[in-house]
Amino acid sequence: MGIRQRRLTRGERNINWIEAHCRIPEGKFVGQPVKLRPWQKKIIRKIYDGTVPARRAIISMGRKNAKTALSAFLLLLHLCGPEAKPNSQLISAAQSKEQAAVIFGLAAKMVRMSPDLSAVAFPRDTNKQMYCPDLGTLYKAVSADASTAYGLSPVFIVHDELGQVKGPKSELYEALETAVSAHDNPLSIVISTQAPTDADLLSVLIDDAKKESDPRTRLVLYSAPMDLDAFDIKTIKLANPAFGDFQNADEVLAMAEDARRMPSRESEYRNLILNQRVEASAPFVSKTVWDSCGGPVAEEFTGPVYIGLDLSETNDLTALVMISQIDDAWHVKPTFWLPGTGLAERSRQDRVPYDVWHNKEFLEVTPGASIEYEYVAARMRDIFDRHDVRQVGFDRWNWRHFKPWLEKAGFSEEELERFVEFGQGFQSMSPALRDLEDVLLNKKLRHAMHPVLAMCAANAVVQPDPAGNRKLSKKKSRGRIDGMIALLMARAVAATEEGTEIYSDDRGIRFV
Repeated sequence: MGIRQRRLTRGERNINWIEAHCRIPEGKFVGQPVKLRPWQKKIIRKIYDGTVPARRAIISMGRKNAKTALSAFLLLLHLCGPEAKPNSQLISAAQSKEQAAVIFGLAAKMVRMSPDLSAVAFPRDTNKQMYCPDLGTLYKAVSADASTAYGLSPVFIVHDELGQVKGPKSELYEALETAVSAHDNPLSIVISTQAPTDADLLSVLIDDAKKESDPRTRLVLYSAPMDLDAFDIKTIKLANPAFGDFQNADEVLAMAEDARRMPSRESEYRNLILNQRVEASAPFVSKTVWDSCGGPVAEEFTGPVYIGLDLSETNDLTALVMISQIDDAWHVKPTFWLPGTGLAERSRQDRVPYDVWHNKEFLEVTPGASIEYEYVAARMRDIFDRHDVRQVGFDRWNWRHFKPWLEKAGFSEEELERFVEFGQGFQSMSPALRDLEDVLLNKKLRHAMHPVLAMCAANAVVQPDPAGNRKLSKKKSRGRIDGMIALLMARAVAATEEGTEIYSDDRGIRFV
């Protein structure tokens, strides 16, 4: 009698099919047959093996671990592989059209590179669809702005980068998850880096899966614990199973080093690389770095002076920051205004001792319930009279209300030309932030621990855009940041005489 071979599990069968028919779609091994790593095989076995069929699989790890490629493998399994159900519909969903197109693009490349798959599956690039006529199976890529999500009836769904959903609800997610009820044994794959907060949809799903109350839910989570050294290679590997393999270790370590040197990058690094629940909008400067620049400030500024002016709404904090280079450091003198009426109540609301700071002369108040720009213009007149003011950077907002008061205070046309509009968007702020960051990290700033400015520094939050540019965001801050905005503008206009490469928008400064 011959030796009876062990029957393959469902997961093992699917692993064999992927390695037999799929090709690597991108990178240095493009076109070669797929060789799944042990950790990838473990994920596939966890999804498809088990006494109870999986209804949902949640897979979360750091960026650049080929999550989307794994999603494409699974899609093809259900489109034209051993998991395919005749005349079924498959969906991949993402929060943007661009992200939705990524998973389709990878799957289409795999099909076109494989003689076996290209004979049975046919991509439709314009519509981001793929069809297998022999089985009647159809795959579509949809995004959060697609109104066609209702009316679909998928048996297999990939929710790509669900961590981008803010809050506990997603109309697209709900529409697709309720659409599978017409099928026996539907399967949803959630594959994403973690969401920033516990209240976001992906976090809710992961926390529920951790309870193991539903045996139909499978959870695979690669994440570094918060209490470990964030920059140790062992910590990085916990969230990145492909580290040093097809994930570029040098690039990841470079990001870690950037986060170590620049605290404003740490939160983004923790979220995207260590796969931790950390707000991507990060504090601009840590308390340690800020305090290291808390040396004394010169009594008099006898050299060139540069000013940043953040004009608030009439009942809010207004900040003027004056800087001058003395020896090898930039010395900082800030002035802050708030309306005198209701100061104690405002202190209670903001949980900030404005009244104490006023008594100690760190904060000035103006009569009444609003800030009269007349007082600010008068202070500017006094500064111009006593100092060699070269430029004043300001947010153009409210300029039309402020300029008449400057003219009334006696500013000449030549002096008004020293007021330079500074845009508050990514294009202006990102290079200016890099410059101020360098000044802080190299301890070339002296601010004498002014308490109001220190408050603004602690509240200043960095908001990134998809291209990696950054700006300080008042909307994302939990407190006042006006002083840091003014300091940023003062340092930016000072760079005009240093030759620092800082650019602003078409209406503001532009210099090298």
